[in-house]
Amino acid sequence: MAVYERNYGRYQGALTPPWSRFLVLPRYAYQEVFKSKAFVAFFSLCFLTPFAGLLIIYLHHNLSALQFMGMSLAQLKDAIPIDARFFAEGTAVQSTFAFVLVLVVGPTLVAPDLRNNGLPLYLSRPFSRTEYVLGKLAVLVILLSLITWIPGLLLVLFQGYLEGAGWLGRNLGIAWAIFVGSWTWILTLSLLALAVSSWVKWKPVARVALLMLFFALTGFGKAINEALDTWWGGLLSLGVVITRVFQGLFGVDLDDPDIPFAVAWVMIGVWCLISLWLLSRRIRAYEVVR
Repeated sequence: MAVYERNYGRYQGALTPPWSRFLVLPRYAYQEVFKSKAFVAFFSLCFLTPFAGLLIIYLHHNLSALQFMGMSLAQLKDAIPIDARFFAEGTAVQSTFAFVLVLVVGPTLVAPDLRNNGLPLYLSRPFSRTEYVLGKLAVLVILLSLITWIPGLLLVLFQGYLEGAGWLGRNLGIAWAIFVGSWTWILTLSLLALAVSSWVKWKPVARVALLMLFFALTGFGKAINEALDTWWGGLLSLGVVITRVFQGLFGVDLDDPDIPFAVAWVMIGVWCLISLWLLSRRIRAYEVVR
């Protein structure tokens, strides 16, 4: 409008609290993500394992259902006991689904903003770089939480409810392992996906880069281990490292990695710090072109 017309009026609506402004980004990101019917189908598929776990726990406490299926409680307990390994293997399966979900969603978060010079528009408003990263991170964190630690803890509570308060008190370590292990995987995956998306502006290439980081480095690490008869090569594989973290938290042998537990945690921290450094180099209100 022309300035001399004096028709301008300041915004009179409700103001968003500063602490929650970053949630604007996931709100609009979910509108785009869930437009895809294929993604909705895959996201629904991610709940099959928790549903199977729910059914198994229920059968452990329902003799009539077992008799209908022609099984005894002793046979079911021998085949699938409800213990730390049961929850550890379920968490591992959900972690695989989490990786596929990040592979689909992660490259679409930062790359379009950089490719279309959208960052100056974001950061010219009362919106900091930290809030931008938190907003993009929240997209993945919320989705991954819904398929990892939230259903895992619900299964623990369901088992505790059916088995009695004594079981839950004796197995609080399982709930702690699900929560800590899932959050470790969620943050590591999400930061790495955002870092790759910020440096590789084309979504298909970003997905290939993520696959290369996981599978190519895993193969290279195995080659180092075989050639030098050592476990140091396993540090290159994020999958091997997180498996060792899960193994230490749950107290079970999932894949028998030789990496020390403390070293696995240090390597997780290194992956996260590198991802944050890469993000800090790219998330800026301007870009120097030489």
